[in-house]
Order: sequence, then structure tokens, then C-alpha cells
Amino acid sequence: MARSQLSVGLIGYPVDHSLSPVFQQAAFDALGIPARYELWPTPAEVLDERVRWLRGPEVLGANVTVPHKAAVFTRVDQVTERARRAGAVNTVVNRGGVLYGDNTDVPGFLAPLRERGLPLGELAVVVLGAGGAARGILVALAEAGCRQVTVANRTAERAHELAVEFGVVAAPLDQRLEPCLRRADLLVNATSVGWDGASLPIDAALLDALPATALVYDLTYRDTPLLQVARRRGLATIDGLGMLVYQGAESFRLWTSQEPPLEVMWRAALAARQAHEQASRRS
Repeated sequence: MARSQLSVGLIGYPVDHSLSPVFQQAAFDALGIPARYELWPTPAEVLDERVRWLRGPEVLGANVTVPHKAAVFTRVDQVTERARRAGAVNTVVNRGGVLYGDNTDVPGFLAPLRERGLPLGELAVVVLGAGGAARGILVALAEAGCRQVTVANRTAERAHELAVEFGVVAAPLDQRLEPCLRRADLLVNATSVGWDGASLPIDAALLDALPATALVYDLTYRDTPLLQVARRRGLATIDGLGMLVYQGAESFRLWTSQEPPLEVMWRAALAARQAHEQASRRS
């Protein structure tokens, strides 16, 4: 007798741009798990109903994306320490009707850096942005024990609040950031600036301050103007696709208690991104 199909999906609004259904479904299929990963567009006014629905016996859980990570944090029954520190949940696991919240963005962000063999504890890092994504990155950098972290934001007050909470340095997002960049081993763009394919989160000239050995990491999973400018200056770069796949792999592990088929997920994610880029060029 065939096993009944389980449900898991992505909660956010909008969600139609996401690559998660492609590589997560590939993982379920590769391991023969009878689950369907779906897109669950959820406006704020129906979020409570959606979270209640996650408690059903046929639901494994969910991923959560903008703008609901902080709101879901307050609606689950238990959260992990890293989710608590980030103040956000991006993965919900349903265990017998009890909802557990985690933040897999934290290990997802660190995984590509560890793959490169970087000495994380020795890094000086500059993080651009002070929103929810930046909070998750600061949790990850604290977990990695980075020796110096600076958070820079256009609204100085928000950067200062994060700096006090996480015990890091705050800096303005202008020319006064230059001395921090001169000492940086890693520059992280945790803003959404660049998703449009045209904008830069900082003045391009500021990238000249980075050491030749610095790494530029953009959380956006496309080739952003920041990454393009950095490469033209001879700097190494990482886009956000690795973080997306690795956080998804950790979510998969939490839902299924099985090791995710990473190679399968990577192939599917790369193919899906290429298809999206081709479709964008045609439109």
C-alpha cells in the first residue's frame, strides 16, 4: 500500500521567485521520501491560520522567508538558541503537533566559508546592513568566533543597536567605513541592495580599500553588481546560492532525520538558477 504524501513548503510573501522547491523536491525524490515541497504565499493577515495548519499530521514543517521570519518566531512552541539570538525562525519542524523553530541561515552562511578552509576565528569582517539578515549573520560570526566584526548601516541608530547587542563595532555606510574595510578579510552584503541587478550597497570606490586577499560575500543568490565590481578589482567572491542550498540541507535534515543528498540539491539549484536567469533575459 502506498504511503500517504507529506507536505512541506515555503511560507512568505511573495515566494514565486524561490529556488527552494526545485532542490528540496529533488532531495525528497532522491531518497524516496513521499513528500511534496510547495510554495505557500502567505499575506500577513493569514499567517496565524497558516501556522495553525502546520500542526496537521500530514505536514513535516516549513521554511520561512521574508517578511515572516520574526513573526513566526513568536508563533512556534519552542525555538533553538541560535533562533532566539537571531530573533527569527526560517525553519519550522512539526513533531506531533508541536512546532519547533530553528534558524538554519546560521550554519548555511558559514558552510561556504568553511568549505574554503578559511580560519574563521582569525577573520576581521564588515557586515553591510542591520536588518533581519544581518542579525542572522552576526549570530553566525559570533558562533565562528571571528576576531573582529563591524556592522555598517545607512541608519546609524540601527547599526549601533546591533553593535551593543552583539558586542561588535558600528560604522556608518559612507566614506568613514574605509578604515574598517582596509583591515577586513571578509565583506558581507546582508542588504537586499543588488537584487535588482543594478544597485550597489556601498560606493564602488570603497571596494578599493579592501586588501587584495579579501573575500566579498553577497547573500543574494545571483551575480550582483557588488560581486561584479569586486571581481573586476581582482577580489574573490561568493554569491548566496551556497548559503541557500546549505540552509535548505540543514532544514531537510531537521524535517527527515536523514542526511540530505547535497550533490543532488546543488545540481538542481544550479539548473534552476540558470533557468530563471534565461527566463529573465527573455522577458
